[in-house]
Amino acid sequence: MNTLTVKIPPQLEQDIVRASQREHLSKSELVRRALVAYVNQRNAAAPTLSALEQAGDLVGCFGGGPPDLSSNPRHLDDFGRV
Repeated sequence: MNTLTVKIPPQLEQDIVRASQREHLSKSELVRRALVAYVNQRNAAAPTLSALEQAGDLVGCFGGGPPDLSSNPRHLDDFGRV
């Protein structure tokens, strides 16, 4: 088995010690199980979609407006003012 060294804050160390005692597991086994659960959960989750993938049907649906809206700072002159 490989060894991995990680630095953790003291409070997390205390939480791990308490959980390992409660579960009757070594700290290493507790952390291993937690990492396996995390990795499995991430792998099972739906893939992350980009903003373009999430709103792709909206891209290009707006007609009109200034052609330099995204590049001309003058369009932000009143931004944030009430």
